[in-house]
Amino acid sequence: MFALLPLLVLVFVVAYAAIALEQPLGVHKSASALVGAGVLWTLYAMLSGTQELVAAQLGETLLETAQVVFFLMGAMTIVEVVDAHGGFDVITTHIRTRKLTTLLVLVGLVTFLLSAILDNLTTTIVMVSLLRRVLGRADDRMLFAGLVVIAANAGGASSPIGDVTTTMLWIAGKITPSGVIQSVFLASAVNLAVPLAWIARGLRGRTVEPPVESGVGRLETTSFEKNVMFFLGLGILVAVPVFKTLTHLPPYLGILFGLGLLWLVGEVIHRGKQDEDKAPLTMVHALTRIDMSSIVFFIGILFAVGVLEHTEVLGAMAGWLDAHVGHQGVIVALIGLASAVVDNVPLVAASLGMYASGSAADFPWAFLAYCAGTGGSILVIGSAAGVAAMGLERLEFGWYARVIGVPAAVGYFAGIAVYLVQSALGG
Repeated sequence: MFALLPLLVLVFVVAYAAIALEQPLGVHKSASALVGAGVLWTLYAMLSGTQELVAAQLGETLLETAQVVFFLMGAMTIVEVVDAHGGFDVITTHIRTRKLTTLLVLVGLVTFLLSAILDNLTTTIVMVSLLRRVLGRADDRMLFAGLVVIAANAGGASSPIGDVTTTMLWIAGKITPSGVIQSVFLASAVNLAVPLAWIARGLRGRTVEPPVESGVGRLETTSFEKNVMFFLGLGILVAVPVFKTLTHLPPYLGILFGLGLLWLVGEVIHRGKQDEDKAPLTMVHALTRIDMSSIVFFIGILFAVGVLEHTEVLGAMAGWLDAHVGHQGVIVALIGLASAVVDNVPLVAASLGMYASGSAADFPWAFLAYCAGTGGSILVIGSAAGVAAMGLERLEFGWYARVIGVPAAVGYFAGIAVYLVQSALGG
């Protein structure tokens, strides 16, 4: 068994390198994650000589992974239905200003708040799409898109449903909705405020230059349909933490229950329409639009990390960090910096494995939610929001690191300082 561990670590490192080098290799990260997970579990089963034990451990990993996946699928589908009805216009139509700095502040605040309610990936897509309808200059859109990444990650880190990693920590019982909001919100707000002020300084005195041509219209829906689907959809997402608190049932059941309710309401609202008219507005159509490649990636990476957890590799890593670094706060801050290069999902999954026996009382899980959630903003490849913005606005790695990375890093450490002061004061 001891000889097997270096081989498993080597396979994981190779798979992870393939994920990090997705663009140069031209291989989607989901493929690398799935192949890595398959090889790891196969080697573990074939070389450990304990196939029955491995099969049981695989079942445990499946149960843990399925809870995250079901929750994500439900939340992403709800957002797609709301968007198909033009529900987000309820927000975007109120963003009207001639000053570029004012627009930057509005976009930052809306992104921050919306990300806490939805999730950082979805919010980034919505807000970058909004910027295309508001800003005509490509360089302005890139700058705003960079701020959207920071704001989305900051807002997502302060909410149990705003980021995949906070959702993972919540489902694992390491944080509570009220606890993470109380502990992280102020630090996350500072994480946004610092780069927002930094970027706004260079935009003072400039006015908004709207696009020459407006985007093509989508399928028209009535004001009633927009409002019903928007407020019901967001209400369901916000109600999930309440559902878990009242029933003590896992969050994925609450989101699936809400998905069914939204599906039912949609069927009733559109029951009198022709099939071709209501097809793009249905839940069935929304299911075809969710980002399944991201979900498959989460499955692959969580399964891969599961092997390291069950073989106690992560436990040994935790012991090494405790022995050589010692201070848990420093360890968490380093994890946050690592998330600028490495996706925060496997980092948090690894942390859950390394400190599996810990509880919210003996490990700074809320601090981990902040660091892992916001550290990814320092580089464009460090978060799902950054990757989405990179694809939508063609943000270049070097440009982002030079223009956005520095203020994002300053905001990251400023947020850490605020968190530590707040903790010292008993907040």
